[in-house]
Amino acid sequence: MTFGIGRLVHYAADAVLVSAVLAGIKRSTGLTIATHRIENEEVRNVVNKFLGVGEWVVDQSILYMSSSPYFERKR
Repeated sequence: MTFGIGRLVHYAADAVLVSAVLAGIKRSTGLTIATHRIENEEVRNVVNKFLGVGEWVVDQSILYMSSSPYFERKR
């Protein structure tokens, strides 16, 4: 099975979007993946890094949107 660079980029982008959605769910509800229950430390570290990428993407998106004239804050 051969993977082209385009397919790899597509899967990476999908993973970042999933991670960002999970970060948004965490921020709006407090629900997150129970990484402390993952027995394998290596897998747990990878999952934590994966979730960290989503947090970073959400933070950067908020920074951009808050300085953009196309978005406004409504409370």
